[in-house]
Amino acid sequence: MTKRGHIRIFLIATVVWAGFWVAGLPSYYQQYSNLLMIGLDSLLLIPIAAIVYLALRRLRPERRLTVALWLAFYFTVPLALYDWLYCGLYLDHGIQFISRYWYLTVYYAIPWVLLPLVALLLNRMRPGQMEHTGAT
Repeated sequence: MTKRGHIRIFLIATVVWAGFWVAGLPSYYQQYSNLLMIGLDSLLLIPIAAIVYLALRRLRPERRLTVALWLAFYFTVPLALYDWLYCGLYLDHGIQFISRYWYLTVYYAIPWVLLPLVALLLNRMRPGQMEHTGAT
């Protein structure tokens, strides 16, 4: 990826985090039950998987896994840092924010599994299969 590509993905990830932060106000989703958060986390996987699929299918097969790993990095490491700065330091939960805000923590791992998996599955598809799924 180019330097511009890295900056672009970093900025997109930052905007996504800020959007989720605002959506979680006033208590960064602590105001909701665990059951609701399980449901929301589960539902969130559907659009994430679709976006990942759409983004990766356009790439040449030899680039998919590398881009998937970079996307996983930018959608976990900076976001975990932002959560630590906000929840750990600002809200004074320290490292315990990882368990208190478990519904965020699960998304520090999911991209590392989901994105490479989608890249590998796309690479296994024959060109005719991708046409049937709407890919070009």
